[in-house]
Amino acid sequence: MGKKPPDKSHTNSGGNIMVAVKYSLEDFVQEMEELLKSEPNQEKIFDNGSSYLARLVGNPDAIPVRFRQPVGEGRRANHGSWLLHHNPDSGLLVTSVVWGPGDHAAPHDHRTWGMIGVMDNLLTETRFRRVDDHSKDDWAQLEQDRSATVKPGEVSLLIPEVDEIHQMDNFTDRPTVEVHVYGHDLRGLERVRYDLETGAIKQMITDKYDNC
Repeated sequence: MGKKPPDKSHTNSGGNIMVAVKYSLEDFVQEMEELLKSEPNQEKIFDNGSSYLARLVGNPDAIPVRFRQPVGEGRRANHGSWLLHHNPDSGLLVTSVVWGPGDHAAPHDHRTWGMIGVMDNLLTETRFRRVDDHSKDDWAQLEQDRSATVKPGEVSLLIPEVDEIHQMDNFTDRPTVEVHVYGHDLRGLERVRYDLETGAIKQMITDKYDNC
């Protein structure tokens, strides 16, 4: 599930190692928008986009400090979901998601392609596949596929209807910061959450982000 960023350090003519140029959020957005403008297939989005995202999460300073912290109040004070960029024309959505200590998200789907890069700390991601015949609208049987501890600089891919159902857990004692990238604004997008114990399917709709 993880992909490491390339080493961007290089040497000058004298053989001395030079510090790599910092990659900014603006750089990432520009490259992603240019990529999507070329009308790429999903494979190209993932191949190129995951490389861009790995560079972005390799530079924590690219995201303002306030978007790298839990919201600190309300129903999900231990969590943070911050909008960084959305273009209704291309569909590109970029958010910063912060998982406080002990934070948990039950298995859910996405209904759009996605890429998730860890910027700081660790997060345990568990993937599931649906193994029932899809004949019921309110029930599903999930089978665990794999689980991994995702580290800073690593990128996970979400492939609609193929490999997109996951559970997220922060088992550490400090916040984990991620950058999420999707091909569609999650606000208003009809998705579902799965109950592993009962098999129940519940509708899930994101109505807003913590900064808008």
